[in-house]
Amino acid sequence: MAGEPQADCLFCKIVSGEVPATVVRETDTTVAFRDINPQAPTHILVIPKVHYPDAAALATAEPQITADVLREAGTVAAEEKIDGTGFRVVFNTGSGAGQTVFHAHAHVLGGRGLNWPPG
Repeated sequence: MAGEPQADCLFCKIVSGEVPATVVRETDTTVAFRDINPQAPTHILVIPKVHYPDAAALATAEPQITADVLREAGTVAAEEKIDGTGFRVVFNTGSGAGQTVFHAHAHVLGGRGLNWPPG
């Protein structure tokens, strides 16, 4: 069921504590942790504690939690001291866009120049 933990979801297992992660922040609705394959000096994932397969599904079903994820992305950037030099928040949606874990999540990237366009 939408929003419910999925037994085969890596991020649901991180939320439950079944799989360890380097957590940098946690709220009632989100968890932020360091990416195990960082693409920038700072690369943190912010995930909702509820399970939706991607950002579009999360935004449709849970707009307040979507806002929580974005707010936490900004808070993480400030705590990591990348807010002054610039940071990127990325939601990959679908395998063609590079999504590999189908639990909505935001990548917070910074600590180096980020060229445009990406990819």
